[in-house]
Amino acid sequence: MTGALVIYSATFMRYALAVTPKNYLLFACHFVNEGAQLTQGYRYLQYNNWGGKEKALQNVTAAVKDEAHKVEAKVKEAIGK
Repeated sequence: MTGALVIYSATFMRYALAVTPKNYLLFACHFVNEGAQLTQGYRYLQYNNWGGKEKALQNVTAAVKDEAHKVEAKVKEAIGK
């Protein structure tokens, strides 16, 4: 869907400047949409194709291990009393 919206916005940006009188409001709306869709496309590729998913998994795994160590220390402290 993102790819289709990138093409759609680019087409209508061109159309907005090709008509007489030029429709700058339509151009601005599609310019903003083009930027948003390109950003979303980049985020998708970063997460799924360029290692973002693995990096996120490593961060979660490290956080879980840290919490497990904290719980283990509290349990040992409680048992020692």
